[in-house]
Amino acid sequence: MGLSRLAALHGVATSFSPSADVTVSVPDGTVTAVLAALGVDAATPEEVARSLAAAESTATSRLLPPTVVAWSGEPLPAALAALQSGTVLTVDPEPADTGTTPPLRMRVLPAPAAVGEAPVTPSWWTEPPPGVHRLTVRTPDRHHATATLVVAPARVPQPPGRTHGFLVQLYSLLSARSWGMGDLADLADLAAWAGRTQGSGFVQVNPLHAAVPGRPTDPSPYRPSSRRFPDPVHLHIESIPEYGHVDEPGRAALDDLRQEAAALREAVLNKGALIDRDAVWELKKQALEIVHEVPLTPGRRAAYCDFLAEQGQALEDHALWCALAEVHGPQWRSWPEGLQDPRSARSGRARAELLGRVDFHCRLAWLTDTQLATAQSAARESGMAVGVVHDLAVGVHPDGADTWAQQDAFAHGMSVGAPPDAFNAHGQDWGLPPWRPDALAASGYAPYRSLLRGLLAHAGALRIDHVMGLFRLWWVPEGRPPTEGTYVSHDAEAMLAVLVLEAYRAGAVVIGEDLGTVEPGVREALARRGVLGTSVLWFERDWEGTGRPLGPERWRADCVATATTHDLPSTAARLTGEHVTLRHRLGLLAGELEQEAAADAADTAEWMACLARLRLLPEGEGDEEAAVRAVHRFLLSTPARMTGVWLPDTVGDRRPQNLPGTWDQYPNWRLPVADAEGHPVTLEEITASPRLHRLMAVMTEGSESRTAPPGARPS
Repeated sequence: MGLSRLAALHGVATSFSPSADVTVSVPDGTVTAVLAALGVDAATPEEVARSLAAAESTATSRLLPPTVVAWSGEPLPAALAALQSGTVLTVDPEPADTGTTPPLRMRVLPAPAAVGEAPVTPSWWTEPPPGVHRLTVRTPDRHHATATLVVAPARVPQPPGRTHGFLVQLYSLLSARSWGMGDLADLADLAAWAGRTQGSGFVQVNPLHAAVPGRPTDPSPYRPSSRRFPDPVHLHIESIPEYGHVDEPGRAALDDLRQEAAALREAVLNKGALIDRDAVWELKKQALEIVHEVPLTPGRRAAYCDFLAEQGQALEDHALWCALAEVHGPQWRSWPEGLQDPRSARSGRARAELLGRVDFHCRLAWLTDTQLATAQSAARESGMAVGVVHDLAVGVHPDGADTWAQQDAFAHGMSVGAPPDAFNAHGQDWGLPPWRPDALAASGYAPYRSLLRGLLAHAGALRIDHVMGLFRLWWVPEGRPPTEGTYVSHDAEAMLAVLVLEAYRAGAVVIGEDLGTVEPGVREALARRGVLGTSVLWFERDWEGTGRPLGPERWRADCVATATTHDLPSTAARLTGEHVTLRHRLGLLAGELEQEAAADAADTAEWMACLARLRLLPEGEGDEEAAVRAVHRFLLSTPARMTGVWLPDTVGDRRPQNLPGTWDQYPNWRLPVADAEGHPVTLEEITASPRLHRLMAVMTEGSESRTAPPGARPS
């Protein structure tokens, strides 16, 4: 009982339910290891008793939790409502507002007699403006406490009306000028074309976070070195203003690099080569070092200095990690003594010794930021209602820049994953160290706020991968299988409040990837705050009843409706059953090929019958391209606020970008967009594709005929 009580006080689960009627106990060893990662000693019964006494004493004696959340226009938070009469509250506005907003001072008055059960806001409470403030309370008996006060609007901004757009993995979108993989100029071009000619409202891309350097680099955009800063591999070199002012020797070297880049592009587009991020980065890095020698103009220098000031310590740490990784390799835990601590004297000396390289990496972050801004500007200028939708990965690489710079915020010796369920009896270990909920709360969620602010700076919307992680995550202790992990809870109210506040400041929509097993109440809590969900056609069935495809009128409105994602088969592969053959070839099927293929064919036939019944397949069955159009007519007939078109679907691509459960068996994250015959196609060829235009005619006509759903409002 003592261990269970101690675990509960720290948000650590001692059991979980893989299905509605099954409860599984978590091994005591797992609970003990997770508590240790949270700084709680539970190694022996005596230590459990001591830690429990300390935790209970803290819980009963503290006046305030480390972070308090207040929602604009909603009842007072419980932590403040419980303060005794006569307590004085002082709210100091966040630093950005100092000098413009005076501190607020309030005194708790006796509560009036209760009338009914509905909570009310007391007369003494003056609601601070939205922001992150410092709260101080002093009780009549002279006790005092301080906390971070997060005041958030009730909901995030919503898309203005209903809209459709494209989903694409940026690296896979090569144009005739790309250096072997898609870049930010390609993104800007796609957005400008889609907005102006297709009436699209958004373009959603994969995470553009900075990767861990080295050969081979982990190609997954969902296991980055840093989520706070983008990867300069996405830069379009020729768009950098200083590129045009390189001297003659440098110009000759750049021409040579461009020829090598053209060879990389040619190999991917016409010779069957995979996208080689490492080779692309090697060429771009050399080019950027040449361009870096060109002095900035006064105006450009001023803009760069402003960027450095805005990013502050976070950028300096990131750039120093990049510089040290060039010298000592990216595994920072094996660096020489002293360099493993970003605040040590030796790290301080390294900042001075590597000043040139630190500036180089700071400059790359700035250049990438400016091209991200250009892409969003191109999207909005084209008429897009939302623009670029960026993606936030669920975590970072254990050896990356974020874990080095923010060591106190991460739980060491732990990895995020998923528990065993009906689809995967072994569970999953994603190899991503989790944030410590207690450390986030103690800091007023500073790392999380900084992360969101950076991502939202040039975003019309933000997609959050595995959005359920705002509530809880499955932690797997090092050395244990995923089946021996457990859930660790966040303060979901605080995580949501920070998200809503930062989205409100940026004027951005928020989309949560809420596919798979979702804890009861999570979708409702997200919807209450205006966070859109993700609905994929093949998963939308009446699971509580007949199990048949869910009619379009029964879909939720607050979602992005799609036919597929980067982790799923393309629509053509799904319709033809080719995804089953692929998984069989790679040894990934749970059963026999004939049984799996028959079950898949029956599933597809049921959907086709649904489409025919709704008269969405006027061309009749047997036409794959027509069936793809019918699927998208169905999506448009739902009340979904946003409808996403997987860009490879527009040209009949058969291959998934990522096949979960594989590593070297399948070229995950390295495939260019290809046509139905498997031949890679450029951005220019995609936009000229007759197949694309036939599909987009459906999207355009369907969008024009739809009316805004009830309750829709502009952002």
